[in-house]
Amino acid sequence: MAAQSAFPSSSSSPSARSGSDLRDPWLRSYFTNRLAALDRERASYMATWRELSGQFAPRRGRFLDGAPDASRGQRRDGKLIDNTPLIAARVMASGMMAGISSPARPWFRLRLVSERANEDPGARAWLDEVQQRMLRVFARSNLYNCLHTLYGELGVFGTAALWIDEDEEDIVRGYTLTAGEYWLASSNRMAVDTLYRSMWWTVRQIVDTFGRDSVSAGMAAAYDAGQLETEYELIHAIEPNPNAAGPGIGGPHNPWNGQLSSRLPWRSVWFERGAQGGGAGGGAGGGAGENLLLRVSGYSEFPCMAPRWDVVGNDSWGSGPGWVALGDAQQLQVQQHRKLEAIEKQIRPPMVGPPALRNEPASLLPGGITYVADPSGQSFRPAIDVRLDLGALGADIAEVQGRIREAFYANLFLMLAESDRRQITAREIDERREEKMLMLGPVLERLHDELLQPLVARVFNIMARNGLLPPAPQSLAGSLGGNGLQVEFISILAQAQKSVATAGIERMWQFGAQIGAIKPEALDRLDADGTMDAYADMTGVPASMLVDRRKAERARQARATAQAQQAALAGVHQLADTARIASQIDVGGGQNAVAAMLGRGAAGDDA
Repeated sequence: MAAQSAFPSSSSSPSARSGSDLRDPWLRSYFTNRLAALDRERASYMATWRELSGQFAPRRGRFLDGAPDASRGQRRDGKLIDNTPLIAARVMASGMMAGISSPARPWFRLRLVSERANEDPGARAWLDEVQQRMLRVFARSNLYNCLHTLYGELGVFGTAALWIDEDEEDIVRGYTLTAGEYWLASSNRMAVDTLYRSMWWTVRQIVDTFGRDSVSAGMAAAYDAGQLETEYELIHAIEPNPNAAGPGIGGPHNPWNGQLSSRLPWRSVWFERGAQGGGAGGGAGGGAGENLLLRVSGYSEFPCMAPRWDVVGNDSWGSGPGWVALGDAQQLQVQQHRKLEAIEKQIRPPMVGPPALRNEPASLLPGGITYVADPSGQSFRPAIDVRLDLGALGADIAEVQGRIREAFYANLFLMLAESDRRQITAREIDERREEKMLMLGPVLERLHDELLQPLVARVFNIMARNGLLPPAPQSLAGSLGGNGLQVEFISILAQAQKSVATAGIERMWQFGAQIGAIKPEALDRLDADGTMDAYADMTGVPASMLVDRRKAERARQARATAQAQQAALAGVHQLADTARIASQIDVGGGQNAVAAMLGRGAAGDDA
């Protein structure tokens, strides 16, 4: 049985549409107008994002209108004196990478919605094989690099976006977007289902992707003139396709109806921002033969994951630790600036001196001498006396730095590194880790819903469409349809949430052993097989570690039969040994004990 896609909305790969869609002015007007509406909604966030970028991630974010920044290679951290905010954001991104989706260990597993189907040994073996193949695809592609960058964006800006596309070389390819270069919109379920992104591509990149005959007249002229590195802004829009299940919205007079022959759930549109048309022989007027759009196609599943750290109401954009620590970060830079200024005034204070020395040579160097002819005896002296209590100022700065680290959970991720205790037990380490990691529980649940589950489903469907999954066993013939598969996360942070339940199981067995020492019949209440299944399920161990219950029961029966046979054989041997010993006992009259017993038995029978 061939493997099939078992997650929602999984069919074919993106497909291009006919040229009539590319020349439709209504389509171009629709996407241009919606982009303008999304831009107005996003505008209120831009100022805060600029501040967040300047304090926590100077190299992240795109906030310039028009042509790309010509100074993109210059430093952008000129406002920073203390780099504690940058390091805190970096620690959080690395800690989340290691705790949620570490490439060094499995962080998810696949399960069937039907619990009964999960008990089938063949099904569990197939799911384990699919998981291993998917993890190899993750490791082979650039997804782990993208996830690390995404966690940094998420912590600083509160919203992040990851684009996943099929790739001929690595099967899948990820692209992490940065704040300011994309727009989001949500569905009535408050889930992000629309993404517009802006990209500045060179003429060579655009022509290689879409062909010379599809670009605008100005871009085609630049290509013909050899200006291949000139950059143009492109917009790529992904949104739900209203024609996926039938006629489009707006009734029969909607120009979109009948235009898009694809019935894929999401439509994908590329167009050049600002240009009104073109093509090989077109101009800027947008005539009937000119392409107003570069490409119209569709996706089987939403190719973008847009996790938010925390969301208020029906907002499409979120806030995160960077928003919490922004005030402290700004205060820290001011404090460090004032401290350096005060130290400078102590070392090199502003000076006052007699007017007679205005044009005379004077020395302020250590050991220097300035000769003053003024009989009053006045000389150079400090204009102000700065006596800074560096200890108090340093303590206040350390307090601000601590609040920034706490906002980014640095104390959680660096718990062991910052511990100054040498004698610490493994049990204490586990308890402290569990206590601290539970602080990320709500955030982790949102990441599972908005990032990791869609990501795993997207990669699974891509692999299924390309025949990269093993054939499913016949026992799963009725279990993979619709939403037959579900994702369960077994990362370090996910396991920390489950550790309360596993610790409860361990304590229950310890308590049962103590009671059983006094009342052995109490042990009959403990189900060893059920405990093994529950513990393995909570810890996410591979199915190959546990023997199937039916197979284990057969082994127990075989062992019990063998033990019974050995007991019977031991009884025969014991009887034979008794007879041998009795045969060696002389009871008189030339008879041994066995013969005497047999004789008496025979005599008794005759009587």
